[in-house]
Amino acid sequence: MKYIEDALKDKTILITGGAGFIGSNLAFYFQNNHPHAKIVVLDSFRSGETLSNGNLKSFGHFKNLLGFKGEIISGDINDKDLLLNLETNYKFDYIFHEAAISDTTALEQDLMIKTNVNAYKDLLDLALTHSANIIYASSAATYGNAESPQRVGRESPQNVYGFSKLSMDNLSREYIKKSDISIVGLRYFNVYGNGEYFKNTTASMVLQFGHQILAGKNPKLFEDSDKILRDFIYIEDIIQANIKAMKPKKSGIYNVGTGKARSFQDIVDILQSELGTSLACEYISNPFIGSYQFHTEADIQTTKDALGYKPAFEMEDGIKAYVSDIKRVYDEEVK
Repeated sequence: MKYIEDALKDKTILITGGAGFIGSNLAFYFQNNHPHAKIVVLDSFRSGETLSNGNLKSFGHFKNLLGFKGEIISGDINDKDLLLNLETNYKFDYIFHEAAISDTTALEQDLMIKTNVNAYKDLLDLALTHSANIIYASSAATYGNAESPQRVGRESPQNVYGFSKLSMDNLSREYIKKSDISIVGLRYFNVYGNGEYFKNTTASMVLQFGHQILAGKNPKLFEDSDKILRDFIYIEDIIQANIKAMKPKKSGIYNVGTGKARSFQDIVDILQSELGTSLACEYISNPFIGSYQFHTEADIQTTKDALGYKPAFEMEDGIKAYVSDIKRVYDEEVK
């Protein structure tokens, strides 16, 4: 579906974190729908470097970009020389900022703030220099344990990742006051869909449950999983929100979810229906009681009003659309 027709001809689009889950989906959206736009992907790509929790520092993977024909730059957004090169040698019309330390369990507060907040300020300055509209990934982690439905202005982050994203939002508001470009922060809720496999253990439970089932293993759920609810959103709706954020009615911070909370039990039940299995679920005690969100649900009214956003995928629709890729990834990467 084309949300912006020929307006992107000869435009130059920068996508940071473009070898990651959402960034790579954006890159292919533009390639497939706007072949006359110039797309520049920037990503640090993965190495053997890990955080103190053992997880990879970067999830960017070349396989997410197989078939991509645009320009690819390997680099770290904390690199001042790299940013100077981008400012001097390119003229961007739009910047999609998806790069981040996105592991919510990361303990490196210094790296989180440097990468997510300080580098974002540098990108805002780049956007101002180029008169480029900027759309960036915020997060529902800004809400912490705030009551549902979560609304912008009711934040209570419980980890440094959520704090860093809220700091980005606060910085954005300051820039909105003093600039003519549009600046839109999108608070993603629980995203799932094609391209997330290389997030490893931080990939969605839709993918993780899918692979458990394909392996013939009984799905393992926490006790009372029918009462643990999240706003799960399919990648196509995330892309829709990003594209519509290119021409917002108003700059600002907006939730991107479905506006409906669904349970982890729902995920398993829908997957089993799609995969034709009837494996018995195994229920284990939940060690995260007291430090775990039991209900998230995005208030998306302002998103609808400002962006014209309307989620197109119920969970049943999203999993149905995703299941062939879950199988493909299982056959190619897991078996």
